[in-house]
Amino acid sequence: MTSQPQPVPYVQGGDNLNDFLRSFWQRQIQEVENETLDFRHPVLPLARIKKVMKSDPDVKMIAADAPMIFCKACEIFIAEITARAFINADSNKRRTLSRSDIATAIAKSDQFDFLIDIVPREDHARRSGRQDQVWSPL
Repeated sequence: MTSQPQPVPYVQGGDNLNDFLRSFWQRQIQEVENETLDFRHPVLPLARIKKVMKSDPDVKMIAADAPMIFCKACEIFIAEITARAFINADSNKRRTLSRSDIATAIAKSDQFDFLIDIVPREDHARRSGRQDQVWSPL
């Protein structure tokens, strides 16, 4: 029985955001340049990816390889937000990610401003008393 190598974590405890971002994007570029997309085993469900792509009324047709590329983009997006949230949790001496860690990670970077209507800001969630509720966008 062959064992697969364990993936290296994107972020370690004690990492600061700037060091993380530098190494994260270097690693992503390396992986994309050396990776061949495996159409048989996508990381995310392709049916959901296609549904998101077709949600734009201007999209009429989707090339066969477009969902796999979109899948990789989603994978990188999720990894970056998760790692940013972990850095926030770790700076508060916690190992469990909470909704507030994700909201804080998103609020600290202008590039995630498009999520403002989906992920409520930390101060708004605290005022409304909904901080610890489970958040589900779909």
